[in-house]
Amino acid sequence: MDYKKYVADIQNFPIDGILFRDITPLMGNGDAFHHATQEIVEFAKKVGAEVIVGPESRGFIFGCPVAYELNIGFVPVRKPGKLPRETVSYSYDLEYGKNELHIHKDSIQKGQKVLIVDDLLATGGTVEATIRLIEEIGGSVVGCAFLIELKSLEGRKVLTNYPIFTLIDYE
Repeated sequence: MDYKKYVADIQNFPIDGILFRDITPLMGNGDAFHHATQEIVEFAKKVGAEVIVGPESRGFIFGCPVAYELNIGFVPVRKPGKLPRETVSYSYDLEYGKNELHIHKDSIQKGQKVLIVDDLLATGGTVEATIRLIEEIGGSVVGCAFLIELKSLEGRKVLTNYPIFTLIDYE
């Protein structure tokens, strides 16, 4: 399936100079969304994922149906103040600002095999922060799956120790 035809390019969003890849048309098309989810499910099976972790918020959109299809758990990684129990946190830089992510300290079992699912691999900051959180609480990251990869931002360089799966590549 040509997923690119379901992605809209939005100039100067969220700030001037950024070309935003809007995935809401893909999410709004049942066939495209289903096919994308199924491809990530197959990758999750290949790497032996036991739990799916998704960073806020688009990681929830793709990670939850993957976890559901595999009959395994989903763990959210969220911004500060959004998780009610004890968390661990990590701060990092984005393409256009700073961010901090949190995960419940008890959300992943020691040695549990984790697949991170998100919509976009750009500079790798969000997924690197997510990996650090997972590993800090004892999880084992077995791979990372993304709908889109922006190759020119070289996020893969941050993830050299992890299998990466993407459905759409942009230079």
